Amino acid sequence: MHFLYNIGIYIYYLFVLLASIFNKKAKKWIEGRNNIFAQLQQAVDPSQKIIWFHAASLGEFEQGRPVIESFRHKYPDYKILLTFFSPSGYEIRKDYEQADFVFYLPIDLKKNARKFIQIVNPNIVVFIKYEFWFNYINELHKNNIPIFIISAIFRKEQHFFKWYGAWFRSMLGKITYLFVQNQESLDLLQSIQLKNVIIGGDTRFDRVYTISKQTKAFPLIQKFTGKQNVLLAGSTWPPDENIINQLGRGNSKIKIIIAPHEVHEERIRSILKLFDTKNTIRYSVADEKSIESAEVLVIDQIGILSGLYQYCKVAYIGGGFGYGIHNILEAVTFGKPVIFGPNFQKFKEAIDLINLGGAFSVSNETNLSLVYSNLVDSNQYYNDVSLICKAFIEENRGATDTILKKLSKYVKQ
Repeated sequence: MHFLYNIGIYIYYLFVLLASIFNKKAKKWIEGRNNIFAQLQQAVDPSQKIIWFHAASLGEFEQGRPVIESFRHKYPDYKILLTFFSPSGYEIRKDYEQADFVFYLPIDLKKNARKFIQIVNPNIVVFIKYEFWFNYINELHKNNIPIFIISAIFRKEQHFFKWYGAWFRSMLGKITYLFVQNQESLDLLQSIQLKNVIIGGDTRFDRVYTISKQTKAFPLIQKFTGKQNVLLAGSTWPPDENIINQLGRGNSKIKIIIAPHEVHEERIRSILKLFDTKNTIRYSVADEKSIESAEVLVIDQIGILSGLYQYCKVAYIGGGFGYGIHNILEAVTFGKPVIFGPNFQKFKEAIDLINLGGAFSVSNETNLSLVYSNLVDSNQYYNDVSLICKAFIEENRGATDTILKKLSKYVKQ
């Protein structure tokens, strides 16, 4: 199985290499790993105390961020190495000030894992949520370096729990501690005789709570909202925008903010064209005069969405008509009711919040219009839903402290 795994890694690399000829993201994936070991050797002093955090992409980074920053605050003598698998994480956070070094992770070949660990010589390793790279885990285990997986979720359909999953299960046994989000994950891992498992919760609750307490003001956004109800649609894709556009056409009292998942010029222009019956403006060219009269505002820059939810009445979270919804907690932490498409079943927080009455799934514009109207037409109902959202965040905080307490036992003084 190890041989087949390595072959699969090679095939994946060749596929990305071929794709890089035509695809910008794939090209960055390849170029970011060029001369990676020379860069590491120049940057990292292996005699220093180092904790290595790895995230697949930006979402996993945000999930691990509270742990990174809390560790930095508590143990300032440690150097922090942060690696990413995907350009969508690295390119946005390559200048992240809380990390001493930020790199792409070399692909998971045995020789790469051995060389990477020889150069870095980490004291502690933290993989965030879904990253299970066999050669890296195996090499770390051989060198007696403690490995932690944090904020993980396991499902019975994963290969770890199949009849052919023995080799994959052996990898989990080499991890020092697995911090899982829920009881179901704990039960699944215990069913395959794993003892190194702790329910640690979801660190995203700590992250979004911090955001809500530290968020800055956006005067132009505040000018846009005025005294009208605002629907903020975050991390949207075309199917999301289509039903929101239909809602806007039938409601003259609503203002809409669209913050698409991708902000390249082609996407922004397509959104402006879609909402052409409204007075629509893009954020980068707006001023106090033009934004006040606008009905639709299109956010054409990254990095500010989480702070914008404070200004909306209701939040719509994109992705639910595709592979799955994006982060709903950034809106929920401000007490905003959230609406999303039908594909949310893999997201525990969405399921939990629907059951509590703080979130709503819609499949078309008619559903969206009904849910939105119910929320904005009754102050009492809206306030009740808002309180549910705030309580949901408050009750689920604390994962960072649980994880840090266990990590502290492996810290070298």
